[in-house]
Amino acid sequence: MQQPKRVSLNHPIPPLKRKLPVRGLVIAALIPVFGMVTAYGIAPDTDTRNIPLQTSIENLVLPQDQETLPQGQVYHQQEKVIAGETLAGLLARIGVSEQDTSLLLSQNAGQIGRFLRAGQRIQAKVNDQGELLELLLTASDGSQYRVTRQGDNFLLDQPEEILETRIVMRSGRIDSSLFAATDRASIPDSVAVKMAEIFGTQIDFRDDLRKGDTFSVTYQINTRNGEPVGIGKVLAAEYVNGGKAYRAVLYRSPTGVESYYTPEGESLKKGFLRSPLEFSRVTSGFSNSRKHPIYGFHRKHTGVDFGAPTGTRVKATGDAVVSFAGRKGGYGNLVILRHQNGYETYYAHLNGFSKGIRRGTPVDQGDIIGYVGSTGASTGPHLHYEIRIAGNPHNPLTVKLPGSPPLPVAQKIRFQQQTAAWVQQLDQLRGTNLAALD
Repeated sequence: MQQPKRVSLNHPIPPLKRKLPVRGLVIAALIPVFGMVTAYGIAPDTDTRNIPLQTSIENLVLPQDQETLPQGQVYHQQEKVIAGETLAGLLARIGVSEQDTSLLLSQNAGQIGRFLRAGQRIQAKVNDQGELLELLLTASDGSQYRVTRQGDNFLLDQPEEILETRIVMRSGRIDSSLFAATDRASIPDSVAVKMAEIFGTQIDFRDDLRKGDTFSVTYQINTRNGEPVGIGKVLAAEYVNGGKAYRAVLYRSPTGVESYYTPEGESLKKGFLRSPLEFSRVTSGFSNSRKHPIYGFHRKHTGVDFGAPTGTRVKATGDAVVSFAGRKGGYGNLVILRHQNGYETYYAHLNGFSKGIRRGTPVDQGDIIGYVGSTGASTGPHLHYEIRIAGNPHNPLTVKLPGSPPLPVAQKIRFQQQTAAWVQQLDQLRGTNLAALD
């Protein structure tokens, strides 16, 4: 006879994968019931009083496989370690016999108990005699520890690591902020920051976000033995702002340089970012006459003030060379960057400078050059940002900024081959995932 399958009632049973649709399961369950009803059906208008009773005895031959069911069943289990659980408690919970538990704890393999942490995943193979055949524990960093049985001995080792990169696609809708929306969509913060950076020259994520805006993103997750251990590259993204769609795909040039482009091959890296801060608010705009908050008299305000907490990272808005880094009058701690074609940018009232920022240091667009503070003539933490062209200040929010060179014609075919799949995925995300948000 078949041994009944043991089920542990001391822990939740993991949900089974559905093999058939619910409707299919209902139909399949009803088939034998209808068969029994038919077997015992009686034709209408039949007088049952005069039907002769007859007994028939037949030898029924059961199918052969009913008598030769496999013995020594092996049960594969997946569990999570409970807070405060010991190795002995875990083994008992998954059905390991007391004899095997004592044997394991008495051997070096019992050291696996040192790696137990609440929430860790374990996989086990236990036969119907309660013998432990294998125990696999995945640590929080993705590394694995394995106990295997060899006769009456248990061996502890670390199996070869399996490193993989998986591609994840997510979509969301803006209700309040980008981070709130990406949190709801289970998108990591680092991916949200990268999206803001990618579209930073087209969308002002401080002021331009609208409730109902939608976004989609395709990105990589790095895994070790199936456990996420890091976030990889953003491969493609779309942001629909006020009904206008902005798209970006990652392209790797023949020389190995990676940049983001529109699906048509236009570079998204402009000569300058609109803002040196990822997220902030404008507290004082560019003005030819503004009452100074400290001095009290009216004077020209040659830049834009961005309110942000002390320590907020300040980015270089374009490729440049540091021409000044130090303290300068009312500017307080100041960095001046010299760009091509007579452009200069000023970053004032800094709390401090990034390591290595000094006169003559080259910086790339997006590099962190300092941190928001309130040094100099300042009433609170903020960044004073200026753009000067040939020495003359211009409004950073409205000045026309130079763009980047277009994709070389010789690379067009290569570009299309690399990015066609990402564009197709963006189309699929817009057509399917966003429909679920309605």
